[in-house]
Amino acid sequence: MSAYLFVINLCVVVIISFFFNLLAKKTNIPSVLMLILLGLGIQQVLNYFGIKPEYFNTLEVLGIVGLIMIVLEAALDLELKREKWPIIWKSFVIAFVSLVLSSVLITFVIQLFIQNLDFLSALIYAIPFSIMSSAIIIPSVSNLSKEKREFMIYESTFSDILGILFFYSLIENINANGAGEVAFALGGNIFLTLVISVVLSYALIYLIQNIRTEARFFLFLAVLVLLYAVAKLFHLSSLLIILMFGLLLRNHKVLLWGKLERWLDDEAIDGLFENFKMITVESSFLVRTFFFVVFGISLSLSTLENWKVWLMSGLFLVILYVTRYIMFYAVERRDIFPQIFLAPRGLISILLFFAIPDDFKVPEFESGALLVIIICSSLIMAWSLISESTNKKSNNEIVDGGNSIGS
Repeated sequence: MSAYLFVINLCVVVIISFFFNLLAKKTNIPSVLMLILLGLGIQQVLNYFGIKPEYFNTLEVLGIVGLIMIVLEAALDLELKREKWPIIWKSFVIAFVSLVLSSVLITFVIQLFIQNLDFLSALIYAIPFSIMSSAIIIPSVSNLSKEKREFMIYESTFSDILGILFFYSLIENINANGAGEVAFALGGNIFLTLVISVVLSYALIYLIQNIRTEARFFLFLAVLVLLYAVAKLFHLSSLLIILMFGLLLRNHKVLLWGKLERWLDDEAIDGLFENFKMITVESSFLVRTFFFVVFGISLSLSTLENWKVWLMSGLFLVILYVTRYIMFYAVERRDIFPQIFLAPRGLISILLFFAIPDDFKVPEFESGALLVIIICSSLIMAWSLISESTNKKSNNEIVDGGNSIGS
């Protein structure tokens, strides 16, 4: 393929993805599904012409960058205010308990289907299925009421961050002897990373506010990716660095105190946040677009022919939604529709699934289950949002009819 033809194809994919986003807002069908289907369509065209490119390395690189962008975008969405505390703690509790409970229950299901698989190996596979996708939820809940919309943004963001930290912390400390050693190693790792993260975050923000050149934002994105990669090599919880930077940039008025307030320019940081947020959102759009298209191209549909894939996926879905219902009923108690059905799996699930180290990979586990969960959870979300929208219209018509009769 010529370089010009390759560039044309890339541009066409980006343009199609943009229209998919517009269509998703109109229909409540997640654009992720459309991108995966686009990838599957491209796969069939490539097969027809006998082209079989190797996409795994591309998927891995997109995955690393995508992971960083998702955590950064999620952190920039987390506004820490006193009046938002009820929503913050409720969404955190639901996200945390749902993640842990569904991970453990899915682990037992995996052990049921794959004999002689130890608990920790099964848990590593279970975690990606237990994490909500903020990348899908945040753009999909724009038509909900303000309270529900904010709740879902916080919950999905917490689910992303907690799930990623849970997954990588488990992998990095899985060889420890006993639960006590795991807890000590994990606690020490997180504490050390937090200290480094806070120092680096303050230093980065101080530097970025004093650089006047035009290309500073992508410079600091490159620095963040570099810090992530270096921290990974030293087996630190590297995503905490990204998380702390995003939280500090978003909530500098809350997290700055003492001499730090004099060193950092409040007005300058406000401007930095707006620009950084815009660039992060735009970059995330590109990364998500190419990741899901490449994922669709690389999918093997033959795994869907196995009835065990569908049975196991069905049990996973039952666990996910029953767990959500129990948690919402226990914490929220009222007005829990459509939130209990807003639990799509997406980019994070795929990233973590393919990030499972070779030492823990299980050949018997069918990757088709991941595709089934992504598609079914997205369709369930679309159905619940459409139902909510229909109910709103019906209620508005009834109110309007009553007003006209009364007048």
